[in-house]
Amino acid sequence: MKSTERFSGLANIYAASRPTYPPEAVDFIMSTCKISGSTVMVDIGCGTGISTRLFTERGVKVIGLEPNDDMRKSAEKQSESNDGDAKPEYRPGTAEDTNLPDAFADVLLSAQAFHWFDPDRALTEFHRVIKPDGYVVLMWNERDESTPFAHGYGELFRELPETAGVEMKRGIAGEPLLTHPLFVEAKRTNFKNVQRMNLEGVLGRAFSASYAPRDGAAAERLKDGLTVLFEKIQVDGFVDMQYEVSVYTARRPA
Repeated sequence: MKSTERFSGLANIYAASRPTYPPEAVDFIMSTCKISGSTVMVDIGCGTGISTRLFTERGVKVIGLEPNDDMRKSAEKQSESNDGDAKPEYRPGTAEDTNLPDAFADVLLSAQAFHWFDPDRALTEFHRVIKPDGYVVLMWNERDESTPFAHGYGELFRELPETAGVEMKRGIAGEPLLTHPLFVEAKRTNFKNVQRMNLEGVLGRAFSASYAPRDGAAAERLKDGLTVLFEKIQVDGFVDMQYEVSVYTARRPA
């Protein structure tokens, strides 16, 4: 299956169940990348617009590129309820072929998506699209499996024959940016994040994964295991999923 098709049919559950990003990470990006009201940002692989909206809410002009029709339509629908002055614009496009002009964007963001891209082709395209002295930002939420719920959650996926070996440490997918010859001042900065969920939220979070079984015996086993885990750890009907947030930043030299 093509990476651009993996989330077809998952847009609604993805939008409802995936975590956002902590204000501290957004503050850091705003400061590091010198973002202001005149900044043009492009969010590559924006999905349902979770990361896009974090910046439009701060008055930034953001164009979200998303190749999957279901995900892009969900993002567009959610932006209709945005009462702020800044509204995102969504377009089809991929990381390797954005269809954007040269030196178009001040900042190019990719949140929870770069691991689906061809790294060298994508970074070469990013370099073309970013203005001189502009920035590229790669960001991920990764479960912190040193905590009991996140560890148990991950184990359930690893124990299923259908999903064993599929999960990966996606935060390290940004490592190519740190040594790429087209960019300078590259660094990785880490933050903490937490997502509080009831059982419905836990199940939605799990089944929004592209590799999660969608039906059949495997889906039932995963659902049953998550329910048992939730009941073991929940307090007042909620559990906290802890995340490590990896933010990679680099500048395109003039």
